[in-house]
Amino acid sequence: MTGSAPIDIPALGPSGEFRAVNRLSVTDVSGAGLAEVSLVPPVFVHRAMAALHRAETLPAADRAALLAEAAELFEHATIGGLSPADYQHAVSRAGGVPISSVRQANGSVAQRVANAFDSAHHARPRGASADWRHPSTRAGRAVWVRRGSVFAVHAAGNHPGTHAIWPEALALGYRVAVRPSSRDPFTPYRLITALRTAGFPADHVVLLPTDHVGADAVLGGADLGMVYGGADVVAKYRGSQVLPQGPGRSKILITADTDWRRHLDVIVESVADHGGTGCVNTSAVLIEGDPGPLAEAIAERLAAMPSLPPENSKASLPVQQVSAARATESYLLKTAAGARAWLGGDGVVDELGDGSAALRPAVYEVGDPTAPQIGVELPFPCVWVAPWTRTAGVVPLRDTLVLTVLTRDDELVGRLVDEPTIRNVYLGDRHTHWMASGVPHDGFLGDFLMWNKGIATM
Repeated sequence: MTGSAPIDIPALGPSGEFRAVNRLSVTDVSGAGLAEVSLVPPVFVHRAMAALHRAETLPAADRAALLAEAAELFEHATIGGLSPADYQHAVSRAGGVPISSVRQANGSVAQRVANAFDSAHHARPRGASADWRHPSTRAGRAVWVRRGSVFAVHAAGNHPGTHAIWPEALALGYRVAVRPSSRDPFTPYRLITALRTAGFPADHVVLLPTDHVGADAVLGGADLGMVYGGADVVAKYRGSQVLPQGPGRSKILITADTDWRRHLDVIVESVADHGGTGCVNTSAVLIEGDPGPLAEAIAERLAAMPSLPPENSKASLPVQQVSAARATESYLLKTAAGARAWLGGDGVVDELGDGSAALRPAVYEVGDPTAPQIGVELPFPCVWVAPWTRTAGVVPLRDTLVLTVLTRDDELVGRLVDEPTIRNVYLGDRHTHWMASGVPHDGFLGDFLMWNKGIATM
């Protein structure tokens, strides 16, 4: 990037780019201005959502081809005056995500968008057809159809990789409205511009930066929605037409028949990769036996991570403005009261001298697998290590997005797979943050967006 002018992020309405008088200033981790985002009023939102409802769905083959083309543009093109390197730098400086993770996400999001059509159809039941015209419907069959026409997304800002999911709604024929996070307006702007450049009409996918009133209008104007947030968001929207994406509380379980030393790399990387910022990063490790040696070994590895500005290619820790980092540290130390600190007991803030601070890793040992800290997830490498017993069983492992299990006990694995509140179970040397096209994250998005309709044709 050249010059000192802030990056201009316009709204992307159904008639094209829109630059509003009302702007939101996006600062970097030092507090310096980085971008200005046009904020649209509720009346603009209402008109945009109405346009999405009026638009007609593109043919399936066209959607698949346009997604593949958009993926190529997202990964490699200069968009909005930002080259891929400029875009990655902006995301890293604004959100404090290590730039190596942003670069990786640039490629992984592109890959997921390219495969979105096929991936979305992994959710279709085997006995259902994707098209009512299929010859099998003559005898009567289920057809997999949309539950609505317009899908709204209140996007997350903790990591650009979260934008790999919602394009599946476009693949399924929805029109999509995205309200970007103030932490990362760059990724959805880049992706939606790529989608439009590839050929998606402007009234099929829109970017609506807006205030809280406008945000409610985005959701209210859609048939279905998806919102990212904490436990309060999950409680607010559970059971509604809005799909909440909340804390992951991802965990690792190690039973006594497994030597944890052989798996230490996977354990540490599950905690710390991508800066430890994701819902799929490990926040608790439960072990059958003495947790002390394992906690000590994890702490020794994590202590070696350097404190660097996020745009440094060797950075591996998240960075925040000092005030935000201090607030996170205060919450951690209060929450960890009574736990044994192997790392981070004196604090986790390491100021970098420009108004920003790296959040250094923390490792705490608690004496009970049901300790309240086991459910605490923080946006940096912070892990709680606890003893686990057969008597405790599945209970401490509930409400987990990803559980990596290191065991030879197939009966236990079966119980964990059967537990409804554990969304994913990985066996052996599989990081909790591992993802692949066609493998559900928090279920398939298609589980929420689609349903089966009975049909019989002549």
